[in-house]
Amino acid sequence: MKRTNRDQGLLTQVFDSRTSTYWQHAFAIDGSITPHILPNVCIMGLVALAICCLSALLANSTGIALGLPVAPYEFIGAALGLLLVLRTNSGYERWWEARKLWGGIVNQARNIAISGLTYGPRDPAWQDEFIAWVAAFPYACCASLRNSDNLSKFEELLGRKPSAELHNAEHMPAHVAQKLALLLRQAYERGDMDRFAFMQIDRERALLIDHIGACERIMNTPLALAYTIKIRRFIIIFLLTLPFALIHIVGHNWLVPALTMLVAYPLFSLDQLGCELQNPFSVDNLSHLPLDEISAAIEQNVLALHKPRPISIHKELNLGTETISSTVSR
Repeated sequence: MKRTNRDQGLLTQVFDSRTSTYWQHAFAIDGSITPHILPNVCIMGLVALAICCLSALLANSTGIALGLPVAPYEFIGAALGLLLVLRTNSGYERWWEARKLWGGIVNQARNIAISGLTYGPRDPAWQDEFIAWVAAFPYACCASLRNSDNLSKFEELLGRKPSAELHNAEHMPAHVAQKLALLLRQAYERGDMDRFAFMQIDRERALLIDHIGACERIMNTPLALAYTIKIRRFIIIFLLTLPFALIHIVGHNWLVPALTMLVAYPLFSLDQLGCELQNPFSVDNLSHLPLDEISAAIEQNVLALHKPRPISIHKELNLGTETISSTVSR
């Protein structure tokens, strides 16, 4: 099949966008680990330069050549890289588990809103309060995980007094879940919701607490400190002794510090990446989960479910019903 000029133009645009994105990511500073590890990389370069100068001084004055065989470093470097990769994978598993848990919060919030509006009371006041507390739940989770005390969103959804009570609660997500439970019980006791619907919606509500509990487990249980200490000690020992092995290969020149920094950069990067991923909720860490955006999406979804249908839609439905009735009567 022959491609048209328009198709070729689209393919060119896609290729250019992918290429530009690649180079933008390759040299990006915002969101990169490089600014965090660059001081340590420079320190290793200075240490390598000092070792190189000391070795050259001893070789010229006493004839003693400092150096180590390079063969052991090949095996040590491979083992150290494997340890760092395992640590990075552990951090990424925590990040991905947290994202799946927040995906569960999104689904459960939507399910609760749909079920409450469908099987709950027709009372507009009850529905308004119920939807407001459902929309407030992700914001309460976000504030709890980030130790935030911003009340603006809660006051917008709930009002000043309920938001103050929520802020003073010992555990904000549990407080919101309790309010939802009280509203469901109220609807059930008044006879506005049957027992089966009440049990199903309350089960969905309980799953919200399961999700936030799992998020708190990730936040409060960092990677083992002993593992982190050992890996960083191995990195320092490896990089401090590496210049002695490089001297045998490149001699006493500027290549020793440069090669040492080149090796130090990926090692420090993998180590820092594992630290950044172990707490996916804190805004101080790189690549943290966009909890504010996820919460705003949940709020938009559940509030849209509660919006009344436009008048034009009602008219179209009524007109359609009248047309069908007239056709049947004929």
